[in-house]
Amino acid sequence: MTDQTTLEQEMAAEQRHLDRVYARLAELRQSAARAEREGYRLAKVGNFGALVERDAMVFHAAQRRHLLDAEHEGLVFGRLDLRDRSVLHVGRLGVRGENAETLVVDWRAPAAAAFYQATPAQPLGVVRRRTIQSSAERVTRIEDDLLDPAAAPPEMPVVGDGALLATLSRATGRGMRDIVATIQREQDEAIRSPGSGVTIVSGGPGTGKTAVALHRAAYLLYSDRSRYAGGGILVVGPSTVFVEYIASVLPSLGEETATLHSLGSLFPGMSATRTDPPDVAAVKGSLRMRRVLERAARDAVPDGPEELRLLYRGQLLRLSRAELDTIRTRALPRGARRNEARRAGFDGIFAALWAQARKLGVPGLPEQRLFDDELVDRTEFREFLKAWWPRLHPRHVLGWLARPERLRAYAQGILSGAEIRVLTAAWRTLDRDGLTIADIALLDELDALLGQPMKPARRRRDPFQLAGGVRELSTFADRQRAERAAARERPADYRDYAHVVVDEAQDVSPMQWRMLGRRGRLASWTVVGDPAQTAWTGDPVELTRAREQALGRRKRHEFTLTTNYRNSAEIFAVAAAEIRTVHPDLPLPTAVRSTGVHPVELRVPATELAARTVEAVDALLAEVAGTVGVITPVPRRDEVACWLAHLDSPRLQVVTSLQAKGMEYDGVALVAPGEIRADPGSGVRTLYVALSRATQRLTTLDPLD
Repeated sequence: MTDQTTLEQEMAAEQRHLDRVYARLAELRQSAARAEREGYRLAKVGNFGALVERDAMVFHAAQRRHLLDAEHEGLVFGRLDLRDRSVLHVGRLGVRGENAETLVVDWRAPAAAAFYQATPAQPLGVVRRRTIQSSAERVTRIEDDLLDPAAAPPEMPVVGDGALLATLSRATGRGMRDIVATIQREQDEAIRSPGSGVTIVSGGPGTGKTAVALHRAAYLLYSDRSRYAGGGILVVGPSTVFVEYIASVLPSLGEETATLHSLGSLFPGMSATRTDPPDVAAVKGSLRMRRVLERAARDAVPDGPEELRLLYRGQLLRLSRAELDTIRTRALPRGARRNEARRAGFDGIFAALWAQARKLGVPGLPEQRLFDDELVDRTEFREFLKAWWPRLHPRHVLGWLARPERLRAYAQGILSGAEIRVLTAAWRTLDRDGLTIADIALLDELDALLGQPMKPARRRRDPFQLAGGVRELSTFADRQRAERAAARERPADYRDYAHVVVDEAQDVSPMQWRMLGRRGRLASWTVVGDPAQTAWTGDPVELTRAREQALGRRKRHEFTLTTNYRNSAEIFAVAAAEIRTVHPDLPLPTAVRSTGVHPVELRVPATELAARTVEAVDALLAEVAGTVGVITPVPRRDEVACWLAHLDSPRLQVVTSLQAKGMEYDGVALVAPGEIRADPGSGVRTLYVALSRATQRLTTLDPLD
């Protein structure tokens, strides 16, 4: 019997099982559709109880049908042959046969844990582990690991060169590689760590930190759905590019309820993609900024009224700027929030005017309540109040800091002269260029300082109300479904998450940790990152304090990932040599895959950089079947994108060295690495990240001076 015949026979056996699974899936889908139809028939009974029962049947049947449809592609991806001669197939959801026999075990179930945890040293009862690749409903490839040769029966075939390395050699496609079938033991232990407390996962490039974070979110939703789906899971990444990259992963794992945000989109209604230079980001991210913002939030409105002059019954009432400032200060005791104290400020104005009228002996002065009513009726007085103490949005107050004289006043004694000058230059173009990612955390801090003005309760809109008062025809089930959807809908600034996942945590600034902490007050946490990749150049003590305050006193569960699955050994050797220049003793992960293909390092005349970059990218697109990333210094991103605009390939993406954090490409062209390295703050660490994004091919192009 030849190897080819053995492979064909094994693939045929897996195909027979897959056929049975999909046939059963079709039966279950038909059953769910039938239950949905039968639910609607209950309405004919005509009583309220039947309508409620119908609605419940329809709702759950529709949910089940949606799940079965969503998990059709790549449903079965693994098989375990156990010492007791039993066989388990592992997949995206559990499937039982018509006699309740197990056809597929859900990957999150305890019974599937051995698929990820078993090793030759500790086989956990597994003799052979097999990964199964499929397209639509056809098996396309199988790979085996023989974990316990002594327990293997003589007739047990083993095919392939090892599942993990074969899977990692494949092209990634546009989205993040689906590695649910290639998680190894150290990753799986982190994924299945206790749901309470804080799970901290650290590891170098390519160790699967992001995969662990996302699989952990899916695992928690599976293990305690009422808690985590009810409260919600928030997943936060460093950039919009990164969030788009991982957006398809949780749905592919059977979960669609998590909320994904970048650090630049956490504040409702605002979104930022621009990054600050490291020195600017270090100042904006410092905890000292809170004191600067607190001063701003308590200050008089720029260009607001400097005095109040009011003629009342022939007598001039006047409040000077100093008096207005005193009233504002009294209405804002320490800890008060400006928008919420607005009424107290107005009351102070009324009280001061009435006391002045009494002192001046205004004839016929009524009691204060009637006096207040008379003033409120005057349009010019109402306009004064609005101008003196307006409802403030955090963006308004941040704009005040763009005025150099205001920034100097607020930062005096808190920031150094050099730091004030750095911020002044950075905010000079705020109105023209818009917010940066670091500004979003400042908006969130200002929101906490300003508070929300009191608003009348808004009546919830009837989803079936059409224009002109006409009501859309709907069933009782339709209306109940709409009620459920409204109950599950969370506000834009939701802050009661049950679990918070923070990826690339090494780049989160102290002020950003405060922003995250407000959303995770009731939550357990998963925090993943690599200190060696940090771009933070500020005070490390301050950073630790802010992080610990956000995470609280929750119990810590710490895990370290040590194996680099992404990079070939040849590519990671280049990245490792770079980071060793500043951290010679840093423990680095071990790259387990060798391709024999070494990175290409080009030094080209500056005048030829554009043309040679196009040539290199063309070559990479031809050499790899998957994605190609072009990584540039931050200032060069738009310039390089213009060079490559004519290629118009969906496999091509141009990103900055900061946007590349957490990303993965089959081929990478790194433009001007020397310019990235030259940054005095985090240049070498940022370059280390850029050099470790490629799975198969790496080309660097450095312009000659």
